This record gives sequence, C-alpha cells and structure tokens, in this order.
Amino acid sequence: MAQTATFDAPLTAAGHARATLALGLPLAGSQLAQMALHVTDTLIVGRYGVTELAAVVLGSSSFFIVFILGAGFAQAVMPMVAAALGRGDEAQVRRDTRMGLWLSIGFGILVLPLFWWSGSILRALGQQPDVAALAEMFLRIVGFGMIPALLVRVLTSFLAAQERTRAAVAVNGVLCWALVFGAWGAPELGVAGSAIATVAVQVMTCTALAVYAARAPGLRRFRLFQRFWRADPQALRQVFRLGWPIGLTSVAEGGLFQASVLMMGVIGTVELAAHGIAIQVASITFMVHVGLSSAATVRTGRALGRGDRAGLRLGARVAILLSLGVGLATVALFLSVPGAIVGLFLNPADPGAAAIVAFGTVLLAFAAAFQVADAMQVMALGLLRGVQDTRIPMVLAVVSYWVIGIPSSYVLAFPLGLGGVGLWTGLVIGLTVAAVLLMARFWRRLPSG
Repeated sequence: MAQTATFDAPLTAAGHARATLALGLPLAGSQLAQMALHVTDTLIVGRYGVTELAAVVLGSSSFFIVFILGAGFAQAVMPMVAAALGRGDEAQVRRDTRMGLWLSIGFGILVLPLFWWSGSILRALGQQPDVAALAEMFLRIVGFGMIPALLVRVLTSFLAAQERTRAAVAVNGVLCWALVFGAWGAPELGVAGSAIATVAVQVMTCTALAVYAARAPGLRRFRLFQRFWRADPQALRQVFRLGWPIGLTSVAEGGLFQASVLMMGVIGTVELAAHGIAIQVASITFMVHVGLSSAATVRTGRALGRGDRAGLRLGARVAILLSLGVGLATVALFLSVPGAIVGLFLNPADPGAAAIVAFGTVLLAFAAAFQVADAMQVMALGLLRGVQDTRIPMVLAVVSYWVIGIPSSYVLAFPLGLGGVGLWTGLVIGLTVAAVLLMARFWRRLPSG
C-alpha cells in the first residue's frame, strides 16, 4: 500500500512542523470535541446552581478517570495501525482496530456497576451528601455513554494513523440547555438533563464515525465491520499488552487531578466549584498538547519502522518545540484575564459567583504554572509510545503522580494548612517531576543516528 510523502520523504525542520501540525491539530480538535461534552455541561449547569455545578464537576471528573483507563486500548490502536500501514498489511489494520473495539465494549460493560453505586463511594471519600447524591444521578446516566465514548476514541485512532480525523458535538449545547432548564418545551431535568444530552451526543458521534470508517472512499477496503463478531485472540492479546500500560499511565496522571477534586470537595463547595472550572480550562488547552503528542506517536512510529533515526530525532525536537510554544502562549492567557475566563462558567446573579471567581482566579495562576510541565510530560509519553515503550513510562508516571504529587498536595493542603493553594502546589510538583523523568527516558532510549 502506498505511503504518503508526509511520512516517507526526508523533511526539514519546517517540513516536520507542517506535517505534525497537519495531523496534530485535527487530533486536538477531536479530543476537544469529546471533552466539549463535559465542558458544556459545566458551563450550563454553572448557571443553574452552585451545588449542581459541584455535582457535575465531581461526576464528570469521576467519569473521566474511568474513561481514560479504558481509552488505553484505543491509544494502543494508533501506533499498531500506523506500523501495519507502514508494512502495507491491511488485514492487520482491520484485526487490531476490531480488537480495540472489542476491548472497549467489554470495558464499558464492566465499569457500569461502578457508576450505578457511585454515591456511596463518593460519600465514603468524604464528599458532601447532597453533592454526592446529585453526582450519582449524573453518573448513572453518563455511565451508559462509556461504550460509545470509547468506540469514538478507537475509531479516531484508526483514522488518525491514516491522517483522517472527524468530530462534531455542537448539538450538545442545545440539548443540554433544553434539558437542564426546561427550554423550548423540554422537561426541566437539571443535572440529569445535562447527562442525557451528553450520552445522546456520544451515541450520535459514534454512529457517524462508524459509518464514515466503514463507507468512506479509501477506507472501505479495510472491511472494518465485516464479521465483527469473530474473535481474534492474537490481535486481542497484542492490543491488550500495549494498551493496559497506556491506560494505567493515563490513570496515574488523571488520578492526580481526581484526587485533587476529592480533596477540594472536603475543603468546601465553593472551592470545589472553582477548582472544577480551573481544571476544565486547563484541560481544554491540554487537549492541544494531546493532539500534538498523538501526531508525534504516529510520526515517530513510522520513522522508527523506516529506520530513519535522524528523521526521528529531528521530528521529536520539532514536536517538543511546538508543544512548548503552545504552553507558553497559554501561560500568558491565564495570567492576563483569569477573572474573565472563570466568569464564563457562572451566572453573575448567583450569590456564590463572586467567591468562585475570586478563588478560581488564584487557581488559574497555578494552572499557568504547570502548563509547560504538563505539555512536556504528555509529549514525552507520545514519543515513547511511538517507539512502543509503555511499561517503564507507566512506572515513572505512577511514581511522579502518586508517590510525589498526591502526597505533596495532601500535606500542603491539610497538615500545613494551605488549603486549595497548597493542593494546587502539589499538582505543579507532580507534573514537573513527570516531565523531567519521561523526557529523560525518551532521549536515553532513543537510538543514536
């Protein structure tokens, strides 16, 4: 099968930059589209009530931490399909993608009970009963969106390896507004309404991507869904072997932020609401780095397969510089207009809005502090996945986030009495350690040439 010049021709630094952006920006858009479902929930529910906002923040973050564990299989599909395409092995492309879809469906079924009984878990973790009850309502509904959400991620990986991406979720805002507030004759469902809208859009997005992957010109030949029910134990094992360390690595990082949500919930409802907004804003910019990192995964894998050591090194340097540039631009944005950014998520007439804006402004300053470190750690992970190095990076991530980051947040927030400020200082520490260790791992492991 023919390969594109994007991957096969020797490139200058400018050529690497163009190729990385051409692949990475659509991937970032796809990531943002998926995330936009929960950002929209936060924006709209934030105008409905402070307790409801805290519940959606808690529910969305809980859903996300489970989602990224299952998404490890989808992320494994990307370098595997890229390698198969490089060899011209269309059958292996189909086998790997199908088993990624199988693993995603199985994972979604297994975790549904966790969402159904989430209220008692959240209360045991110290969350306020009224917030935990609303979060459980939210999770019982969005839990049914886990399977379509993961299938979207697998199909996106399949398409990304071929420089094809597609995403659309604008309808979520309309559905969410109607079902939260009871607009246009719809029932007023509050938190439940935002969850229903999210699941509806996930199903529609999954259906659209599946049809595109099956019928688009240039993709039909893969016969992706033909005899879909047929098991492929060898491909299943391969996707699982590469995917589970990726999923656990993502959980290690996501767990750092989820633990911060739970600890902030103990501090107070206003603090939790402000924390959720700051995390959402930082997560939006982070998706750009995830897109560039995924592009680096594909391009690094192709270069390694060709034996192009010099191209691999140059491409890696260019990808790192691109991500660093985005990170620095984000720092400037967060420091220049923090109050205006936080205010977008709130109803100014709400009695608690001013307190949330004040605390959220402080937290955005800390979010600015970890932008560069966050960019570097996710780019290092993308490069390491391109050379199929996933297990040691998983260990490094666990050490950075769970041995260093989370304990630092706890000690600074509670025993030392710094509250939310101390909690976010711990986030900065954990992300910085991860960036240093993972970047060092990549450059040590990279073949010379």
